[in-house]
Amino acid sequence: MALPPPDPQFVLRGTSAAVHTLHFSCGGPEPDIPLLFSGSENGFIHVWNLKTHRVDTALDGHGRRSVCCVKTMGGKDRLLSQGRDQRICLWDLAEGRTSVTDSVFTEHVGFCRCSLVQVAQGRWLMAMAARSLEEVQILELPSKTSVCTLKPEVGAKLGMPMCLKLWQLSCGSQPVLLAGYEDGSVVLWNVSMGKALSRLICHQEPVMSLDFDSEKAKGISGSSEKVLSIWSLNEQQNLQVYKTHELVNAGISDITIRPDKKILATAGWDHRIRIFGWKKLKPLAVLDYHTATAHCVSFSDHSNPRDRLLAAGSRDQRISVWSIYAQT
Repeated sequence: MALPPPDPQFVLRGTSAAVHTLHFSCGGPEPDIPLLFSGSENGFIHVWNLKTHRVDTALDGHGRRSVCCVKTMGGKDRLLSQGRDQRICLWDLAEGRTSVTDSVFTEHVGFCRCSLVQVAQGRWLMAMAARSLEEVQILELPSKTSVCTLKPEVGAKLGMPMCLKLWQLSCGSQPVLLAGYEDGSVVLWNVSMGKALSRLICHQEPVMSLDFDSEKAKGISGSSEKVLSIWSLNEQQNLQVYKTHELVNAGISDITIRPDKKILATAGWDHRIRIFGWKKLKPLAVLDYHTATAHCVSFSDHSNPRDRLLAAGSRDQRISVWSIYAQT
């Protein structure tokens, strides 16, 4: 008989608003304090100390408009945040500072989170939904130089980009973007050439979230339907449906594969966090703690596997933190 799922290891309260995005920074050597960044509907970014389970700093840079994405850039002292105020902010948090050093005006009013990939020491590429409905813009950071704008072919009718994932096979290789669109399709873009390499219709509804495992050349996406779609990328750079998995309840807000590529987590509209084995998509656990829609899930980047955590943020204003399958 299967063991019942555990309770959260701890719960973080105090955001005073729905939690829309989470990002860990735990990879530093001792005595570095492991941190969790959260972005809330009220425009605040909270920096949580995972030793004390309290907020170290609250950042206010988005005019009280919802924060939909938070990422560190090469260390916990440099932060990128994206808000519904149509701004992406770059923060300097070194030596106790809490200042926005630069910002990008996105002109995009949707919910699409930006995506970052490091291409060289101190240099990043960022993909973001552009002002024009179907377009994705690629910028280099910190220079904010425009690299290219990815425009679907005339008549493609993809709708708005809903989720983005920039990646490269190895440092120095060509950056590639996977984009999920409003029409339910996932498109693979060559960023250097600015052209679409492959398109696959994965869902009947808009793609709400996707993640990709570049080692196995396999990805997963979710939508407002009751289906997870698993797809693969062959050597000819064509996307192909690998399998689908039927869910009990409809609606996936977020999907993330753990960095070691062994398990993945989904955040559901049914308030639940689901854990699957990534190899065969075997259901492993249903974490039933939240009392409203789960908006986001994130795995920690601890260097010691025993310390690995999973965090989930919800409309119920709470962040649940779990130690689950840490040894797997």
